[in-house]
Amino acid sequence: MARTTTRIVPSNPQLFRAEVVRTFPVSPNMQRVTIAHEGLTAFPWLGFDQWFRLFVRKPHQDAFTLPDISGKKWWKEFLEIPEDVRPHCANYTVADYRGDAGEMDIDFVIHCAADGSLEGAAAQWACSVQPGEQMALLDQGRIFDRPDDAAQVIIVADETGLPGVAGILRSLPDDAVGRVIQEIPAAVDQRELAGPSGMQISWIVRDDATMVAGVKALEALKSHADVHPMAYGFVVGESTLATEGRRHLHKMGVPKERITFSGFWKHD
Repeated sequence: MARTTTRIVPSNPQLFRAEVVRTFPVSPNMQRVTIAHEGLTAFPWLGFDQWFRLFVRKPHQDAFTLPDISGKKWWKEFLEIPEDVRPHCANYTVADYRGDAGEMDIDFVIHCAADGSLEGAAAQWACSVQPGEQMALLDQGRIFDRPDDAAQVIIVADETGLPGVAGILRSLPDDAVGRVIQEIPAAVDQRELAGPSGMQISWIVRDDATMVAGVKALEALKSHADVHPMAYGFVVGESTLATEGRRHLHKMGVPKERITFSGFWKHD
């Protein structure tokens, strides 16, 4: 799986506990869960594509069980939890954060199998969870790392990167220029994205349940040849999109150290 070239990580990641307050579909292929807790007012908000480890109760578990874990060696502590009570763990991006209210939004991409059933433990949780359900998250910092001298910002993502792209656009300085190539499963998944007027947004609609996510976004990226050598590239989503997108940007003259890429998932 593709990995990022850089990460902005907290020196001592913190665990935050919260509970679900509401959940609703943002679009047919995206479910939003809003969580809240007074402790979330202390969340070290960085903006952009800040992400975290999400811990939720599995369907067969009667209660949410998670000891207080922190620091960079949390994984060993997590694995020491007996398997029958160990919660599900997955990586997610902050869709939005309201510090004064101690609230956070998390968006989940909804994938369905051929028989129409939901795929993925986290998505199943998001679509069935009820207000009051306990959960926790471990802050992991952010990935987006635009240099101060970036003459252009090139962002490419499939739908798994959309929550992060939305956050990045909200966080970019007003004078940022560049373009976003955002692939989505269907036209109904398009949404308003607030950001600098100099950032051009191209929505790439896949509209084909049999097509692998990221293929059309990569094609759209390769159709552009006017990449500034002092650009900053950010390519995330399916592993092939991330690796091939980075390779194309580098071929067009962008130095490798000015390209962040991450494979959030890998098509089998």
